[in-house]
Amino acid sequence: MEWHSKRVLVVGLGKSGMAASRVLAGLGAKVCACDKDVKSEEEIRPLKELGVTVFVGGYPEVGEVCPDLVVASPGVPLEEPPLKAARQAGISIWGELELAFRLLPAGVKIIAITGTNGKTTTTALAGQVLKDAGYPVVVAGNIGVPLIEKVGEAFPGQYFVLEVSSFQLETVETFHPNVAVILNITPDHLDRHGSFSEYVKAKARLLSLQGPEDFAVLNYDDLNTRNLEKQVKGHLVYFSHREPLSLGCFVKDGVICLDLGNGVHPICRVEELALKGVHNLENSLAAAAIGGILGISPSTLSYTLKTFPGVPHRLEPVACVDGVLYVNDSKGTNPEATIKAIEAYSEPLILIAGGKNKGSDFSFLAQKMVGRVKHLILLGEAAPAIRQAAQKAGLTSIFMVRDLGEAVERARELASPGDVVLLSPACASWDMFRNYEERGNLFKTLVRSLSEGRNDCAAAGRHN
Repeated sequence: MEWHSKRVLVVGLGKSGMAASRVLAGLGAKVCACDKDVKSEEEIRPLKELGVTVFVGGYPEVGEVCPDLVVASPGVPLEEPPLKAARQAGISIWGELELAFRLLPAGVKIIAITGTNGKTTTTALAGQVLKDAGYPVVVAGNIGVPLIEKVGEAFPGQYFVLEVSSFQLETVETFHPNVAVILNITPDHLDRHGSFSEYVKAKARLLSLQGPEDFAVLNYDDLNTRNLEKQVKGHLVYFSHREPLSLGCFVKDGVICLDLGNGVHPICRVEELALKGVHNLENSLAAAAIGGILGISPSTLSYTLKTFPGVPHRLEPVACVDGVLYVNDSKGTNPEATIKAIEAYSEPLILIAGGKNKGSDFSFLAQKMVGRVKHLILLGEAAPAIRQAAQKAGLTSIFMVRDLGEAVERARELASPGDVVLLSPACASWDMFRNYEERGNLFKTLVRSLSEGRNDCAAAGRHN
């Protein structure tokens, strides 16, 4: 597209919208950017200095802007007024991911990873696999760095490992990953998608624009994911921690093995993985499958899987105070993620949970708490719903608090040496925080203020 003097309306001024506005302005487009929330002058001044017209605290009328194109940030529902008006007027709507993909040079390789849980860890791990193998790689997407920010540095032969969300996939038209990875699909974001079937459809869009030369990596152990096999247009590669596969990445006799049609190649033993827990075993299998597809040697895969330390806000040990380990799992934003966090520990747990409910049912999570969670501390909009589910499951030691500071203080009072205080909210952060990073960072600050420089638990590093 020739961008000079094209009128573009950018809806939503989070990270993606801000970055898209900057790039489009640099290309010579006439950009109008808007957000229904109020933004400070300091936040929007850089856009104004680039000549961007900015509306905050509401939306402009699409008929007044007369855009040639609308670019939607992933956090903006498609039923928001400007997007609805654009559709009715026949104006194309691209997400930031679609826009960025169209601006990338020919010859780049795209590895796109989605799933309800494990996206960030697998994306970071796969990126590290490629780095350790000496590949020119960029890790971006929903992991925190919008792809649009990296298009100006891209060159043919470069690899882009992208975390991709269901929100981003709603607005793709030509986005074409060379390797598409779907880790798992469990109910999430039902408030946005309306139903589980629509959520599955959004995830499956990752496969829709692939061709016969591309690869799809699916979780054999997750039925919702395995059922997408009929939608695969290219080469299908499974991963499984339960079944030895005839083709794919799997565990056999405690050893991670890879077979892509040229024989079985052992990589490392499961207990040698730096990342612990069954969920991280799945993430590691997926990353190894990606590496194998891209021609990376088993020895390099083994090295990365044995040394990768994990990502912030995902089962991140913070400090050990008075014999109690505090763990930041702020990225646990749905019940399934919190269940996996709970199952990663054998020690008694003091669980801090709650936030904005995304349409989740907390009953199965509550059942998983029984016998594992010693005390439950709840905050945020979803606290009453989680408490009701927990009480029905038989939990009795439940505490309602006003904010995260009170939650940490109550956890300190309740915990005994050998316990684990786990922040794993099972909810989004948007009722009290801008994002899960802000929530996790505050938790870490609060815990470190308790420790006052002490780290008196030799076990502080054993949980990942």
